Amino acid sequence: MKQEKIDQLKSILNKLEDIKHSQESVIDKINHVITDLFQHPDKKLEKAMEDAHQKSSDNVDSVSEVLEDLEMRINKAENEM
Repeated sequence: MKQEKIDQLKSILNKLEDIKHSQESVIDKINHVITDLFQHPDKKLEKAMEDAHQKSSDNVDSVSEVLEDLEMRINKAENEM
């Protein structure tokens, strides 16, 4: 694999890491809302936050899998150079 392609993959890797960090930040904010709901219960909002938390967690898992795969591909390509 040419260095240009490796550099392009590294750029994508950086963007994926940013996406992962953003999703983790969303989870943190959702957790703050969930904590606030302990003091002011709202069943409908609690359910919505639980669903949003699960979806965000699933997104982090998906992006993490892609990141791991891409890192291995980049490492393999660099070792073959």
